[in-house]
Amino acid sequence: MDAKFRILGSSSAGNSSLLVVEGAKILIDAGLSARKLQTLLAEEKICPEELDAVFLTHEHHDHSAGIRGLSKFQKLPVFANRDTVHAVQSKLPRKPNWKIFETGKTFEFKVFKIHPFSVPHDAYDPVGFFFQWGEDDLFNPPGSLAWVTDLGFVPNLVRERIRKAQILVLESNYCPHMLEADNKRPWSLKQRIRSRHGHLSNHSTFELLNSYNSSCWQKIFIMHLSKDCNDVNLVCQQFKELNGQGNRFKTFVIDPLTAEPHLV
Repeated sequence: MDAKFRILGSSSAGNSSLLVVEGAKILIDAGLSARKLQTLLAEEKICPEELDAVFLTHEHHDHSAGIRGLSKFQKLPVFANRDTVHAVQSKLPRKPNWKIFETGKTFEFKVFKIHPFSVPHDAYDPVGFFFQWGEDDLFNPPGSLAWVTDLGFVPNLVRERIRKAQILVLESNYCPHMLEADNKRPWSLKQRIRSRHGHLSNHSTFELLNSYNSSCWQKIFIMHLSKDCNDVNLVCQQFKELNGQGNRFKTFVIDPLTAEPHLV
């Protein structure tokens, strides 16, 4: 069976996705309320009890809010590194079924081989994930997905993980001009967003993807757009140039209001 991937939430209000392959159903981040996640999972005919695990990148509310409600499912493993566990657990009334991994150390779960790698962001120990599954087999072909959100710049290790993914999920958080003009955010917050431990701008993300001479990409999902300081149409227009170079992958921009994918 082909992998089924759907982004459930994609903005500063909440980020989460569902990945289903033969033998496993997982959430990557859980930044929406448990009630909202249950509603979205029901659309895929999945109930929380059928999930095999949740994987958390870091403790920020827009990536971990749903753990409070999901913690009532005590058989549901929640994978995170030690610093993220401590930060999230301090705000919870009960203890989820934590499974602690070490950043930078590959581990296996169900059909997946998982590589958690460090990313530069203003959290305790934020990570990206590189998931691999399948075999070199006609009936169980190999697949891979890289989930890379919330980072201010892209170190070489992250560049390499990005290149190897068949499905790439990458943030393009803000338009510099819209961020500068925004009068809701104080100067200090704007500086944090633009910093090397903040977020990637549209230009930074485009330049990154445009710099590769070769990759394994089949689909790219551009997500985590700011509702106030970015625009779906602007991002779609800019990233059209990626697909205009004879590349064989498809690029989707995720609407921060609806989480719907827009094919570029």
